[in-house]
Amino acid sequence: MVMDKNVTNESILPSVSEDDDEGHNLGGIARCPPSRPRSQYSRGSVDGQRVQRARISHQDEADADEEEEVIRHTVSCTGDGEQKNVQCVSTDEDEDDDTDLELDGFYNKKQPYDPTGESHYKEACEMLGVTPMSCFLRNINQSEVNMMHCGLGPQGTKALAVSLVTNTSILKLNLRDNWMEGMGGSAVADMLKENCYITEIDLSENSVGEQGARALSGMLLKNSTLMSLKLSGNHLDERSARHLAPALVSNQKLQHLDLSHNQFGDAAAEILGPAIAENTGIKSLNLAWNSIRGKGAIAFAKGLEGNIFLRTLDLSYNGLGKEGAVALGEVLKCNNTLEDLNISNNRIPLEGAINFALSLKVNTTLRILKMSRNPMQSAGCFAILKSMHPNPNSAMEFLDFTDICVDQEFEDLFASIKETFPNLQVKHGRKLNTVVKKAELKK
Repeated sequence: MVMDKNVTNESILPSVSEDDDEGHNLGGIARCPPSRPRSQYSRGSVDGQRVQRARISHQDEADADEEEEVIRHTVSCTGDGEQKNVQCVSTDEDEDDDTDLELDGFYNKKQPYDPTGESHYKEACEMLGVTPMSCFLRNINQSEVNMMHCGLGPQGTKALAVSLVTNTSILKLNLRDNWMEGMGGSAVADMLKENCYITEIDLSENSVGEQGARALSGMLLKNSTLMSLKLSGNHLDERSARHLAPALVSNQKLQHLDLSHNQFGDAAAEILGPAIAENTGIKSLNLAWNSIRGKGAIAFAKGLEGNIFLRTLDLSYNGLGKEGAVALGEVLKCNNTLEDLNISNNRIPLEGAINFALSLKVNTTLRILKMSRNPMQSAGCFAILKSMHPNPNSAMEFLDFTDICVDQEFEDLFASIKETFPNLQVKHGRKLNTVVKKAELKK
């Protein structure tokens, strides 16, 4: 019974009788209703009198108990004998507390062990107001799950992350292009702090931004099972690099990191360079399609020089220029671990290619070199190929000069060097003399 706070103690103690007779409600304390006259029973009936006395006695006891309970209730609501206008019933706040307790009980209720997390996923979807993904439910027991372009959004990603905390089946997860943003990226990061089964995850093209980068960096400080992380196309910049750098220094389990198609510039390269120097786990790093120029390339090259574990590096579509090519050439003179280097489309001119070629005279580990679509002309390709000739220990297997026209001199050199390196493959543009002949025929 809820009562107004402004009522007096008298009104808190309601009379059992609704009779208007003043004798029936004295001082606000309930009185029993008047007993019926004995004439109502037979005058000579002893049984009638006994019944009457029994009823009166029973009613008196009930009213006495009620009166005592009401008095105790009244005293508990007063202090130091002073009458107060108080409310002795549950308030709205109490009702909210009861509701919270009910919800807590719902969330904390024991459920059968579910190694797939399917039940948690459905409950999370209901809570967050999203539709469960049938493609996920169908493949929840598989070791590899592809959910590209499913339109999960932040809320859908959160629901998915709830189920993946306890999932023990999925080892490879592709969540590319689901527009999870920073909130969804943070949810995935929290999940990966607990999940010890997922080894590969693709979060590319999700716009996680700095918020997601910060959360994922925190995850990398704790996770010890993730081996491959793809963050391509997530609007990561210098601020994100500041979060990632400590994670790259501390985490020694991650082997493949894709940071391509982001907004890393020279400042970010200067931050990531020293972190790469300290990293002892990453074997493959992709920084293609960023904005690393000459200054940033030099700083990154210094960090690369101290790394002795990296095997594959993709710096294509950045704009390293002459300075970047020279700096990387100096690294390759002493680096004995890098096997695959892609510096295609980096505005490397002829002079930069010639300086870079000097490193190939002593390098013994580089197997794949991609320098396509650079303005180094046929002479630059010739310098790269010629530098390998005096190095019998060279491990070079593939040279990519796509879209760069070469002349007959290059063709002759390649024919002669095939005797020393029979497994060497070279990909290049059209022969320059053929282009000249076609131009003459048009005239």
